[in-house]
Amino acid sequence: MKVILREDVYNLGKSGEVVAVKDGYARNYLFPKNLAMLANAANVRQLEHEKKVIELQQEKLKGSAAELAKKLENLQVKITRKVGEQSKLYGSVTALDIAEAIAAAGQKIDRRHIHLPEPIKSIGSFDVEIRLHRAVTAKIKVEVAGEAMA
Repeated sequence: MKVILREDVYNLGKSGEVVAVKDGYARNYLFPKNLAMLANAANVRQLEHEKKVIELQQEKLKGSAAELAKKLENLQVKITRKVGEQSKLYGSVTALDIAEAIAAAGQKIDRRHIHLPEPIKSIGSFDVEIRLHRAVTAKIKVEVAGEAMA
């Protein structure tokens, strides 16, 4: 029996693939758990339509991400933190701090899009990568300045 997978099934295939399985496996496992549907002509047409819709949505998202990346390329944000002796920061600068600084500059970015391998713990200028889409990234300049303790 040929079925169209609705979700990824381990050792069988990925979502959207048409695979051949035994009748009992499809009737007793795949269909009741809503993991697959019968691969008839109507279902195949519906699957192709859904793939096209998803592809168009992804293209639209990629276009808006590229537009936002152009705006962010020239952006430079400054974050001020308290420092102690030898210019060591008290605490660190995280993705949330950078997202708030970008929002203050007029652009709204989700902190989860900011790729920061580890928090910034020193004074200086850093290039921070922002992943807006799977294929679109932007780099902004983050300057961390020190504020002397009183």
